[in-house]
Amino acid sequence: MKKWLLYILAGMFTLALLAFGAFYIWAEQTYEASDQLSDIPDRQGDWLIFEPDGETKAGVVLYPGAKVEPEAYSYIGNHLQEQGYLTAIPSMRFNFPILEAQKADDILERYPLDEWFIGGHSLGGVAAAAYAGENQKQLSGLFFLASYPSDQDDFSDTDFPVLSIYGEKDGLTTLSDIEEKKYLLSNTAVLYEIKGGNHAQFGWYGKQKGDHPADIPVQEQQDIIVEELTTWLEASWNKGHGL
Repeated sequence: MKKWLLYILAGMFTLALLAFGAFYIWAEQTYEASDQLSDIPDRQGDWLIFEPDGETKAGVVLYPGAKVEPEAYSYIGNHLQEQGYLTAIPSMRFNFPILEAQKADDILERYPLDEWFIGGHSLGGVAAAAYAGENQKQLSGLFFLASYPSDQDDFSDTDFPVLSIYGEKDGLTTLSDIEEKKYLLSNTAVLYEIKGGNHAQFGWYGKQKGDHPADIPVQEQQDIIVEELTTWLEASWNKGHGL
């Protein structure tokens, strides 16, 4: 092999290593849960599990946003747990949910419940939609928190239960993004706009680069998310049980 070719290959390999190193450093600079949060369970492997004390109605998988720690969604997890929903929030490889869209397989196998719902925040919602697109028969519904499906995951010709909650002041998943991707949602999709809500307050981890300031406090936005998500879960669960 000629020396010039060896030099080119060595240069390409070095550039690849540098690029991966830069990505790894960037990916590890995560958004951590606020100190205001409490009742955060210890991780069980790659998962935070919020398990009801009494009867479990169904399971909920919530994929976090890119570079956001699972603990930042503990407020939602605790409230869903109180309503009887086993809620599981995973950590993702390189904190990038799209790299592990099939992560939900782990928890569905561990807890063989009759009904499971899946959703996610931001890029986590994109990953959840990818999973739902391939596993609709195993799921009872899909929800988006400041998110939407990719063009490859089209639910428009189905009656698959879908909920989309988005924020008026979101600087990352904008209102125009939601409107542009609405055609991919199912015929029965429910959309809800949080007036004054932004992107970062779909979790509880402080400000996020590129986002707009919210007009409402983080707890108010979290309470709205919990209320709308629980209402949708209850309606879907009741319908599935003929209630």
